[in-house]
Amino acid sequence: MRDVGHVKHLKDRLAYRLVRPLAEGGMGVVYEAEQQGAGGFRKRVAIKIIREEYSAVPEFRKNFVGEARLVANLIHTNIVQTYHLGEILGQYYMVMEFVAGMNLEEFILQHRALGQQVPVDLAAFIVSRVCRGLRYAHTKTDEQGENLGIVHRDVNPRNILIAYEGDVKLTDFGIAKAVNLMYNKEGDVIAGKDEYLSPEQARREVTDERADIFSCGVVLLELICGVNIFEAETGLRTRQNILSMSLPRIADYNRYCDRRLEAIVQRALARKREERYQTAQEMLTALELYLYSDGYGPTNEKLASYLQQIFADGKAYEDDVSRRPGSFGLSAPRTL
Repeated sequence: MRDVGHVKHLKDRLAYRLVRPLAEGGMGVVYEAEQQGAGGFRKRVAIKIIREEYSAVPEFRKNFVGEARLVANLIHTNIVQTYHLGEILGQYYMVMEFVAGMNLEEFILQHRALGQQVPVDLAAFIVSRVCRGLRYAHTKTDEQGENLGIVHRDVNPRNILIAYEGDVKLTDFGIAKAVNLMYNKEGDVIAGKDEYLSPEQARREVTDERADIFSCGVVLLELICGVNIFEAETGLRTRQNILSMSLPRIADYNRYCDRRLEAIVQRALARKREERYQTAQEMLTALELYLYSDGYGPTNEKLASYLQQIFADGKAYEDDVSRRPGSFGLSAPRTL
């Protein structure tokens, strides 16, 4: 395994064996690791380690600790679970559920490489599972029953993981906001990836859960069309597209996209948030009615079988971190 310099001195002190890096970003590294116990017990986990220089910065340390506190009790099949937050010699790390599979960006890139389109039913199914996770997060309450006001703010293909078994899981609440739990400075920064921002994020306005609905719409549109139509050569131009670009006729990109699915995409992408789905539950219901109203529809097992077809060796990207585009919450919000 290739060592990353800033974690060398942690290896002997961690109660986990680091196996290999899964992703690197400007703020740190995510490793596949192994937890060992009595009687030959072994469990694969993922460990996110923040770089020393960021551990020493109060703002980033607060964000990292805040993320761990926020997601500690987000226990849902469509959200990557967090098990533990640790600190060694002033350097923080987070132990998370390990998902054997790929992120959605890799899934999309594989289709481009093969010259194939994502089946529209599987595209809708994947985003419906993301909506399930968001519904749970958006409605999560504290011990007093008060809504936490969670907004993910960074729903994009890099933060959506697909297990080889067909499970779809949302990850990276690193720039999420929640009442009294997370760094929540809107107006001075843009949090999120430009081409998946909601219009209110692009305008640096205060967000609510409907911002995540728009991002889900962008992801669904990209899965259906095979390309993110908003992405431009600069971040500024991309944000302008998010704000004002006319939406294309989706059937021009994918003839298998019918009017029912196009209507779902169009509503999710309404620039005025009052005209969007108002909750993740609403969008989830619309997608499930589209998928299952005529009877049998896609399942985890169908998605798993499809993954075996398009990733013939079943190990795509697994051994080469340089090919993995995901950041796993290792980037910071940008001040503009």
